[in-house]
This record gives sequence, C-alpha cells and structure tokens, in this order.
Amino acid sequence: MDVTLNYIIVIFLIGFIGSFISGMVGIGGSIIKYPMLLYLPPLFGLAAFSAHEVSGVSAVQVFFATIGGVWAYRKGGYLNKKLILYMGISILIGSFIGGYGSKPMSENSINIVYGVLAAIAAIMMFVPKKGIDDIPLDKVTFNQWLAATLAFIVGIGSGIVGAAGAFLLVPIMLVVLKIPTRMTIASSLAITFISSIGSTFGKIVTGQVQFIPALIMVIASIIASPLGAKTGQKMNTKVLQIILAVLIFATAVKIWVGIL
Repeated sequence: MDVTLNYIIVIFLIGFIGSFISGMVGIGGSIIKYPMLLYLPPLFGLAAFSAHEVSGVSAVQVFFATIGGVWAYRKGGYLNKKLILYMGISILIGSFIGGYGSKPMSENSINIVYGVLAAIAAIMMFVPKKGIDDIPLDKVTFNQWLAATLAFIVGIGSGIVGAAGAFLLVPIMLVVLKIPTRMTIASSLAITFISSIGSTFGKIVTGQVQFIPALIMVIASIIASPLGAKTGQKMNTKVLQIILAVLIFATAVKIWVGIL
C-alpha cells in the first residue's frame, strides 16, 4: 500500500476521531474505529483493509488510546484502584480463555455471541441510573466478587469476539455495581488497557498488524485520547450516558444487521 499524504491524513483522522470519543466516554474505541477503518479508506480512493488487518491495527490503537485516557484521569480520584484490580485481572483471564476457546467456533456463532452481548449492554444503558452521581468518590463501595465474576464473563465473551469489552463493562459498572459515571469512565479505560495487552500482543506475534497505519493511529491516539478525556470531565454526566447509550445501541444494531 502506497503511503501518500492523502493516506496519512485519512488514517490519522480516523484514529483521532475514534480516540477522542474513546477518551471522552471511557471505551477502547474499536466500536467506532473498526467500521471507519473498514469502510472509509476506499471512499477516499485508498485500498481497503481486510478484516484481519483492521482488527490488528485497531488492537494496537486501543492499547495506546486507553493509556492516554487513563493518564488524563490520573488526578481527581476518578481511578478506583480496587475496582481496576478485581475487574482487570478477571477480564484478562476470561479474555484469554475466550480467545483460546473460540478457535473451533464458526464465524456466525462468534457474531451471534457478540450480538447478544451488545444487545444486553444496550438494554442496560437505558435502565434509569438515579443517584449514582451523588455518591462522593471516596465513599464508593461495590461487591468485589460480583465485579470479578461479571468481568470474567465479559472477558470470555470479548475474548471470543476479539474486542476489549469496554462497551459491556461500562453498563455493568453503572447499572449493577452503581459506580458514579466519571469513575466508571476513568476506571473502565484502565481495565480496557489491561484487557487489550493480551489482544495486542497476540495480533503482533501472529503478524496481523500493519505497522505504518498502526503507527499513524497511535500518534493520533496519543494526541486525541487525553483531549477527549479532558472534554468528558467537563461534560454533564447525563450527556455522557446518552452518548454511550447511542454508541452501544448502534453497535448492537450493526452486529444484528450483519447476522440477519
């Protein structure tokens, strides 16, 4: 693939937009970047990426986007270290089992798993979340074993479909564990970073990463993700929840349209 100025600009903008949104709402951003990388380059006269190439570039980019988002949230008490530890370790173990166990599964059955998970996440985002943002950040409590078990289940599902799983973690943290919105966004970025370590390593080792577009996307991530996180810190939490709900709902619809 020829690396022209047009190519660099298009890939950079895809990375920038996706990372800005991921930093703002606390998801890895592959929900946005995956379809953008798949469908936008040909519209600008560039060669299309294969699904394997897109997932490889996306995995590397999510890894760096989440680092940038976590760095921007490091002050202000938004990162719940106990939550990150319990859910991070559990999702890492679960995603390894899911990734390993998905080998014999057909592509359609993998898509159905993804579709069911996305539908559950979308429904949960529309459940009323009254009063969670009135809890002081230093007074937040949660059921540690429930958090670990749910993260493990999300890990298995996200490992099967090759996603970081943040779009599922966020509604679980908001609706089931009753974690305030900003703490959910910051902590889910940290947990997604942990869960993306395995997938990024796997994609690089198996030669699924095109390094030039990945490098362009990483540079875009490092710039855009902290900017998105800073914007998210200033936004009304209800607005953030609506943006998240719309993104997760759109993902569920896209997956089921593909299946049906």
